[in-house]
Amino acid sequence: MTPPPNAPLSAPLPLLGLLTGDVRPLGPKAVPSGMHKEPVSFPLHLGREGFDGDAQADRRVHGGPEKAVHHYPFDHYATWAAELGDQPLLARPGAFGENLSTLGLTEAGVAIGDVFRLGGAVIEVSQARQPCWKLNQRFGIADMALRVQRSGRTGWYYRVLQEGAVAPGDSLVLIDRRLPDWPILRLWRLLYVDMLNRDELAAMAALPLLPEGWRRLAERRLASGAVEDWHGRLSGG
Repeated sequence: MTPPPNAPLSAPLPLLGLLTGDVRPLGPKAVPSGMHKEPVSFPLHLGREGFDGDAQADRRVHGGPEKAVHHYPFDHYATWAAELGDQPLLARPGAFGENLSTLGLTEAGVAIGDVFRLGGAVIEVSQARQPCWKLNQRFGIADMALRVQRSGRTGWYYRVLQEGAVAPGDSLVLIDRRLPDWPILRLWRLLYVDMLNRDELAAMAALPLLPEGWRRLAERRLASGAVEDWHGRLSGG
């Protein structure tokens, strides 16, 4: 299911939740994970690699400057609840390991390179989220990561352009749109639907604001004419 279209922000968007978490055991195998996020009620410093007090278990694939902040729209929760049935995780923000929760902005309305002021910090949309197998453990659903990938309801990440304090009552204020033709939804469609569209892949490979790894992914598809194997990421196998 494709997320509904929405317009880019024309007014400040209040945070519904500001969340952080430490590394804890996840799922029946107690794998270490930083996906457990809890809302905070006080200001936090946002540095180049994320919020004070926030942690990631596997720094090879999570966290770092290009994934400093994870944003997941609370707009999607009602749809997930309708699809999944009784899921206590969906009662409040944090189910998807997000740091920021809002209502009113989805993957159709936010683009790579969008720059926001958030409290005393300035952040820039860097990439979409590629769901991993820890979502399966989090929800107790064997194919939850694949469901998120297929839905387009993936969320996205920010890099930090200016460090500063962020409080739960702050709002996202759009201050620049550098690549308005590249909403997260367009990137999702190329990654998982129209996967070998050579024109789109060439355009993706040339995007200066995408992390290098994402540009290399597009270059590999162009060179090989094949799509990379997602099995390990989605199932942990």
